Amino acid sequence: MKIVLQKPDSIGAIASSLCVVHCLVTPLIFIAHSCSLGACDTAPTWWKSIDYLFLFIAFVSVYRSKQTTSKKFMKPLLWVSWTLLFGLIMNEKVKLFYATETLTYVAAISLATLHLYNLKYCQCKSNKCCTPDG
Repeated sequence: MKIVLQKPDSIGAIASSLCVVHCLVTPLIFIAHSCSLGACDTAPTWWKSIDYLFLFIAFVSVYRSKQTTSKKFMKPLLWVSWTLLFGLIMNEKVKLFYATETLTYVAAISLATLHLYNLKYCQCKSNKCCTPDG
């Protein structure tokens, strides 16, 4: 957890990228699993729970990134991107409305891109530009 607090943009970008990989690999695993067992809707509980782990890490990363960014526009962009990703993943669990998987990929990729942009261009060079309450 200490590394998430010290390098939130790096961890956020990694977590968001892994989330995309997780989303892309899931159908392939289920196809292989269904071919071997004949059941296509079975998924291990631990695999389904990884979404929550990614959301938690992304939340902490966004929270810390908003405290250390030097650009005011990055704060709402990071939160909107995380909120969109959260909403899409929660919708996937409870199925309130139809949303294509592409939207989840776009949200995760945009969050990773925002973290990378923030890491490269929006870091505070001194304590004067960042306030702890952000």
